[in-house]
Formats: sequence, C-alpha cells, structure tokens
Amino acid sequence: MANEMSERFDYHALGLICGIEIHQQLNTACKLFCGCPTLHREMEDSDFEFFRYLRPARSELGEIDRAALEEVLVSRKFLYKSYDTTCLVEADEEPPSEINPEAMEISLIIARLLRMKIVDEVQTMRKTVIDGSNTSGFQRTAFIGSDGAVDTSEGEVGISILCLEEEAARIIEDRGDELIFSLDRLGIPLVEIGTAPDIISPSHAREVAQHLGMILRSTGRVKRGLGTIRQDVNVSIRGGARVEVKGVQALNLIEKIVAFEAQRQVNLLLIRDELQKRGAAVRQGLVDVTALFAESGSKVILKSLKNGGVVLACLLPGFDGLVGREIQPGRRLGTEMSDRAKRAGVGGIFHTDELPAYGISVQDVERVRGLLSAREEDCVVMVTGPRDRAEKALQAVLDRAAGALLGVPEETRRALPDGCSEYMRPLPGSARMYPETDVPSVAVSGDVLAGLALPELFQERASRFASQYGLNPELSRLMASSPNYQLFEELLAKYDISPAVVVRALETVPIELAREGADVSNLSEQHYIASFQLMAEGRIAKEGLVDLLRVFCRHPQMEACEAAEMAGLAGVDDQAVAEVVCRVVAGKADLVRSKGERSAGPLMGLVMKELRGKADGALVSAILKKEIQNILNE
Repeated sequence: MANEMSERFDYHALGLICGIEIHQQLNTACKLFCGCPTLHREMEDSDFEFFRYLRPARSELGEIDRAALEEVLVSRKFLYKSYDTTCLVEADEEPPSEINPEAMEISLIIARLLRMKIVDEVQTMRKTVIDGSNTSGFQRTAFIGSDGAVDTSEGEVGISILCLEEEAARIIEDRGDELIFSLDRLGIPLVEIGTAPDIISPSHAREVAQHLGMILRSTGRVKRGLGTIRQDVNVSIRGGARVEVKGVQALNLIEKIVAFEAQRQVNLLLIRDELQKRGAAVRQGLVDVTALFAESGSKVILKSLKNGGVVLACLLPGFDGLVGREIQPGRRLGTEMSDRAKRAGVGGIFHTDELPAYGISVQDVERVRGLLSAREEDCVVMVTGPRDRAEKALQAVLDRAAGALLGVPEETRRALPDGCSEYMRPLPGSARMYPETDVPSVAVSGDVLAGLALPELFQERASRFASQYGLNPELSRLMASSPNYQLFEELLAKYDISPAVVVRALETVPIELAREGADVSNLSEQHYIASFQLMAEGRIAKEGLVDLLRVFCRHPQMEACEAAEMAGLAGVDDQAVAEVVCRVVAGKADLVRSKGERSAGPLMGLVMKELRGKADGALVSAILKKEIQNILNE
C-alpha cells in the first residue's frame, strides 16, 4: 500500500517536509541516574507497588504546556510496580545521582559518528511529562550536540539534535481510570537523535532511519530487541501542519507512516475546502437527549443509562457526509473525533453519517435531528456516559470540528500497526522544559573527545570482510552486523578454516538448533573456539559442527573431546572413508551407470549420512568422483 501511495503522490509537488527522531536504549551496566541494573523484569516479580496522581505545573515563564494540560482532561490513577532491581530514585523518593559516565561516553561517540558539534558542558533539563510514564512528572534529558549530518542517496540529511535522556516507565495495563506501569525500564539511558526536515519521500525516510540504526548498532553498545529502539516521524505538506507520529517500532513501517500521514493531510485539506464552500460552522452548545433514548434498542446506550449516564448531542452545520469521509485506510474524520472523545473517558461517538446502526433506529435519528433543528446538510454527533465525561468528550468533538474548518491541526499521534495513526495529544510547546537542579553539569573537554575510540561502521566492516575474507555481499553484511563479528575474526586468525563455515556456525546454526528446541543460550565463545580447534586438528569434520554444538547446548560444562564422542564424531582415517564410499557406490552401481556423473549428488548425501560428520566433505567428494569414474570406465 505504501508503494501505491508513493506512485499516486508527487511528494515534491505536495511540498512534503519530513524529519525523524530515533530513540535508542544504550546497553550500559547501570541506569542513567542511579546504580540499578538495566534489566527487564516480569510483573509477577514485583515486591512493592505504589500509586500517584499527577498534575501540570507552570514553567519558569508562568506558562502551562498545552500537551500537559490535556493529559489531565480525565483524572487518572497511576500504579507503579517496583522490584528488587529498582530503587528510590525511580520512585522519585530520592535525588538522582550524577549522570552515568558510561552513557555519557557512548552518547559522545554517537555524536562524533554523526559529525555533530558537541557542547562544552552538558546540562540536564526537566521535560514535563504527566502521562504517568515518569513518577516525578518530568523526564530528565541532557543536550549533547547539534548541526550534524549523514549522507544519503538523496543528498545530505542534517542531524539537528542529540540528547541523552532517561527511558520512560513501561506500561503494563490500561484499566481506564487506572494505568499500571513497571519501573524496570524507567531510567535506562537513551539517546534521542532528531534529523532536520530534509527527508523528501517515504522511501527516503526509511533509508535515513536504516542508516541511523546502522550507526547506532555499529557502536556495539546499544540494546537490541523489540522495544529498545523507537522512531517518531514528523510530517507536513504544503498547506497542512506539522504532525508528529510517535512510537514506530518496526523499520519497515516508516514508509507507510509517512505515506499515510501525507494522505491524511491531503484529505483533511479537501474536507476543509468543502466545508468552506458549504459555509459550514461550529456552534458551541450541548443538548441533553437522554429522554429520547429511554426505550432505545441500543445496548450500549441502555447500559450507560442504567449506570447513571446521559446521552448528549451537538450539531455540526454543513458537516453532513464529511464526518464519515475516509482520510486514511479504514479511518474517517469521525474516527478522529472519536479519538478525542475517548481521551475524556467515553467509549466513542455516534454520528448521523453512520446511523442508523448500533441499535439506534431511523426513528431515534429523526427525533434527535428534530430536537436539534438539523437540516439535511448538517451532521449530529452524540456521546453517552457519565455527565462530566460526556460533556468533556463532546466539547472535544466540537474542538476537532473547529480544527477541520482550518485544515490540519498540529498534534502528536500514535503509530498503529497498519501504518495509520490515532490522536494522542497536542504538540508540546516550549513551556515543558526547565532546568534540573539536582544533577551537576558535565564538562566536555577537547581531551575527552580526543580520547574517544570510534568504532568501525557496519558498512565499512562489511566491505572489509568481503575483500579480506572473500565473503559474498550477503554473508559480509550478516557477519558485519553481528555481535559475533570479533569472534569471527579471532577464529580466522587462529585457525586455517573457511570463512563461510565460520559464518554458518556463528549465525545460522544457532537459529536451526533453537527451532529444534535446543537451549542456544548455553553456547559461549569458548564452545565455538573448542569446536573449531577440533576441526582444525582434523578430529572432526565441518559437517559435524552442528552435532557438536547441539551437545554443547545440552551439556555446556562438557569438555570438547567428550562432547565430540557423545555426538558420535570420533574421526575416521582416509582408508576408512574410502571403504565407506566404495561400499555405497558399489551398492548403487545401476544408479551410476544410468545417471553418470549426475549420480554424485545423491550418492554424496548417502555417504555423509553414514559418516555423520566424521569426515571432511572435500575428501569424501574426491574419493566419490574417483569411484564413479571407475564404474563408468568398466
């Protein structure tokens, strides 16, 4: 679908402006502002819990951030699960320690790799965050550098900012009025990298994200796995507005996110033009229509009324047919209004573009339209729930309708798995940042920068592996990006073995064994070194590596020779190999005579199956070809 969108739109003509932000956890021993380990924990491991209510505070300028203000539209209770691996710093019951020097070193290395201008002194700031993901109501973040750049196929893309900050708490469960968070993730060091708005297409966005990810992984000092890296995408088109889509987990989703957001803004501008042509307006005023639904057939409404709820309605003059218009695949303007209403704590909205439905009859719709004096070109929106929530929800719908008259509202949206997005909150403003007084600044001298050991980038390493070891491009990229790349070079320096065999042993065999159910976490560098030493000494063949590593998975403490014996890999001499080959070929003489040299493939499989990794494949192949020729020459 993203490719179809790319073909449909001329992004240059649309005036697409795009930038991305990468959030990458660092693989440090301790968290950013305390000595707690950066370990993932399960909720059932929690030995203590506490709760908080958070509210917005004014900045030093006396302003309250608009995004923070909306977070308290509904008062929520935040429950936090702590562990024996978390401390009072995460609970905001103890001041933070000095900034983690290991995290600082990694962030400076990344800044150097991105060709950035690094500050002389790192100051920590507080960023207001009251969605519950920080117990303190703010996130600590330190500005590291700016004005960097990376090279891409579409030219240079600027890197505007790099910050070192603490990761947020992990949300476990949303119970509506109560959110459950885990403190295991809170405080893990994180780098935030923001590009300049130099990205010109969805495919270019993916390329830039992929390149930045490559640089981060090249350090060998970032965490890997699901949830350790997230991308936020900022998108606007000519006449539209800057929209931030947060939480893109998968790299292959970025292209869709950019394409679908551009599509959304195009369609919102078309809706705006149609509304203006109709002379549409938004009138403030909510009407209680509860009495009209006393005998309703809608289970949703009847359940709400039974629990003491009400049904409120508002009129949107000139909006008929446009609330139900699709703006992204499967999502309409009405969906955006519903997203806003849900923030106030109701289940969603009903609107006349989609009614009758949900048990609401034609007669119900006519009565409501009559009470509100709705014309044919007007749309009516309704919500049900407790009165205070229903009022806030319907007011949010009116606010979104007013935004539709203007075009595209600036906002922060959440990425969805299909590439679409949903409303989260308004874009934050400058009022959310203020100085952190508990953390001392860190001087960054020229000597500190000169002492940084910059790593070899994956691309450079892959090219070197191809030229130095003769690996094909695929194996070169695989090995260059692997955490085992140093072990790979160590094995080749120590033993006269095939580089391709080492790549297979380190990268492919563990995956095959894991699929069998083997515990590959038991395999260590020493197991690989011992295995290749046996192979170099001729005591096992390369074909026996899988069987040997399988034994090590079950018995990680076993000596290599003992493991080889258990795997049935006691080596055989050349004479014994020749005897096996001769016996197999003699038994398949008819096959040899009918297929000639083409019989070598199936016969090789039979011989190797019988030898079970006890002999080298090259030796077996040479003897096999000789025996086949002997039969053919008879």
